[in-house]
Amino acid sequence: MSHCPRRLVFGAVLLLLVTSFASNAQDSMDVWKGFDFAKTSLKAPQVQRLPLEDLKLLRGVIFGRHGRVFKDAEIKLYLEAQSWFKPNPDFNNSMLNENERRSLDLIRIAEASKHATIQPGDMRYWRDRPITARKLGNHSGAEWKVLTAEVEAIHGKKFEDDPWLQQYFDERYWYSAKDKYDPKLLTVNERKNLEVLSGAQKRQRRVALLPGDMELFERKNISEAMLQGLSLHELRLLRNEVYARHGRNFRAEWLQQYFYQQPWYSPDENFKDEQLSGSDKLNVETIVRYENKIHEGLGQTPIVRALLDGLFLEDAVQMRQEIYARHGKVFKEPWLQTYFSSFDWYKADPNFSDASLTEVEKKNIATIAAYEKRAVTAMSTIEG
Repeated sequence: MSHCPRRLVFGAVLLLLVTSFASNAQDSMDVWKGFDFAKTSLKAPQVQRLPLEDLKLLRGVIFGRHGRVFKDAEIKLYLEAQSWFKPNPDFNNSMLNENERRSLDLIRIAEASKHATIQPGDMRYWRDRPITARKLGNHSGAEWKVLTAEVEAIHGKKFEDDPWLQQYFDERYWYSAKDKYDPKLLTVNERKNLEVLSGAQKRQRRVALLPGDMELFERKNISEAMLQGLSLHELRLLRNEVYARHGRNFRAEWLQQYFYQQPWYSPDENFKDEQLSGSDKLNVETIVRYENKIHEGLGQTPIVRALLDGLFLEDAVQMRQEIYARHGKVFKEPWLQTYFSSFDWYKADPNFSDASLTEVEKKNIATIAAYEKRAVTAMSTIEG
């Protein structure tokens, strides 16, 4: 009972803050009540003088006129207070006309210029500006992934091996996917910005290697200790990168697409895997050995919750399904079946049943499933 007064005070303060924000936002946005965004585009001077808070709300208004429902608490609160706002669960970006898109571009650029640190959605502003260390800030794993991908998404790259990432960009009004993405379209500044973002992501995660780094180890040996902290997906990319740097053509379509989109990749029909030698061969063996330990551990070693901390829902689901896949389960979901079928160890067994699972595997499945209930999706962490 001693905590009740504190809760009441906290609730009262929260209500006061929310009410105050709504009132202030309403006052500062009154000037835009009669503005017809569908027929008239904003001008740069109109946008540049606005504070960051008003820019965000103004962006919300343009979308809100078509009924878009926001997760962002401030935009959501403001729109719900407007008599004209009618939530539309079927909203899509095709409802926006050219005037509205031009205004959104101006608002987004102005927002990016006022952000203390770089945020998802800002990379169009940084296309011709070098990113500095001071502007990087700290980000979640999903945000780092979006920031780096955004540089390429601006040029129409598709992200078919990451469904959530593809969905994220499909929902951006400015995104236009291209059937054939050419990494050579990236400017010198964009390439440098990608290097800066990748390096910052690596430092924040405190991992020694990330996909794209194997160029540095063509004549050097890596150790298992250097692989700690990498996901199974990243380990696989790292291993295949060694072959890709020799021009290997991949049977797995998603791998072929991934490496084809790397500016350094040059396919060589004459390359054979057995030609791999020296440090390259030893590094592949080291990665495979480390991968096998993780795979085998799913069936032999109880999973501790610390191993799952930080995983997004998508990653946790995939990890749980891997336990079934090791027994040959055939999956109804095409993306899961395609994913596991690309592993050499996967052998489809139409007769699979849960009876073949060990007690350790059943406990690990339960542990992961429990984690999934509180895990957040990668999409839920970002609103562009």
